[in-house]
Amino acid sequence: MTRSNPQDKIGNMPSYFDLPPLDVSLAFPQATPASTFPPCASDYFQFDDLLKPEEQAIRMKVRECMEKNIAPIMTQYWEKAEFPFHAIPKLGELGIAGGTIKGYGCPGLSVTGSAIATAEVARVDASCSTFILVHSSLAMLTIALCGSEAQKQKYLPSLAQLKTIACWALTEPDYGSDASALKTTATKVEGGWILEGQKRWIGNSTFADLLVIFARNTSTNQINGYIVKKDAPGLTVTKIENKIGLRIVQNGDIVMRKVFVPDEDRIEGVNSFQDTNKVLAVSRVMVAWQPIGISMGIYDMCHRYLKERKQFGAPLAAFQINQQKLVQMLSNVQAMILVGWRLCKLYESGKMTPGHASLGKSWITLRARETAALGRELLGGNGILADFLVAKAFCDLEPIYTYEGTYEINTLVTGREVTGFASFKPATQRSRM
Repeated sequence: MTRSNPQDKIGNMPSYFDLPPLDVSLAFPQATPASTFPPCASDYFQFDDLLKPEEQAIRMKVRECMEKNIAPIMTQYWEKAEFPFHAIPKLGELGIAGGTIKGYGCPGLSVTGSAIATAEVARVDASCSTFILVHSSLAMLTIALCGSEAQKQKYLPSLAQLKTIACWALTEPDYGSDASALKTTATKVEGGWILEGQKRWIGNSTFADLLVIFARNTSTNQINGYIVKKDAPGLTVTKIENKIGLRIVQNGDIVMRKVFVPDEDRIEGVNSFQDTNKVLAVSRVMVAWQPIGISMGIYDMCHRYLKERKQFGAPLAAFQINQQKLVQMLSNVQAMILVGWRLCKLYESGKMTPGHASLGKSWITLRARETAALGRELLGGNGILADFLVAKAFCDLEPIYTYEGTYEINTLVTGREVTGFASFKPATQRSRM
């Protein structure tokens, strides 16, 4: 018996083998893809009533921009794992970069206003919200809270307009959850510092103009902060490939070999790892609002889809099981919003603790995962297509579940606060003999 040659099959492919795919609106005309974003149907408990007029205004401004400028292109860029640089000016015009920072060209939003803006960006595209969060709530906020007056005046105005982009580098290949044990070093020399080490998973790093780097001072053994320029000799940044989530975000590996940083770019207010908590307290609140926004978008998409898609002679929205799942998703979103709102109010009143922030972030991401899973079920086969948002959001939630403290680490932060016992390190093994 003669075996067929695979090459023969390739040579005999039909004439339409290399044709581009049908546009999804033609391939599946019964439902509208996410490139035309669905109207908001997820504010069931009328959360808008709890917002100040200026917070409502920023919400609608961000929503309009994202639906008009980002929704039509996000699937294309997510699939290619590329960043839409041409959209940065539109995002800059929103005036949300810098969030709660006052002065220096920054918007000076309330914590609630900044959180709402984060959610509205994430509702349409999680990657864009991560891009802004890293730039704004980590890098810019570090300069605003810990930098010198000269550094604030020099860097913040252009960062607020997104004319320059920043990243924030704490995590290392060997140290993720145990970030305080980082190994990157900073050695004092005449006129500045020499940085040696490696960072990993750093969002925006491949194209950032400024890199906020944390390193261990070899003289004091404490963690210090530094502003590194993108063209610094000895600095290399390469893109991390093959991610399944937040594919538009350009995460990078940073390698520093004798990178010189002048004294003027040492962030004077970062003198120990505890100083990073000033920044993380705010950013963890913002990160908690990312899965809120993502879940809103998932619900909005499913709500529209179920009314458009018909089977057995009726819209999918008419079936009892589908209604039950949809209402479970809606319930999750309402609870998540109210927990996130309370977190903002605790912070604004000076009452928020690390345990509060960690519980909010961990619980909200857990509920968001459940919401995404239900949405994926409701969309059937289309639930695995990025064109209908849910599959994309399903994947984008996975890194958010992990970054800014994994679910487990955040629960332990809260556990330490409510019990008085720290349980981060494994218990010493003792013999029973």
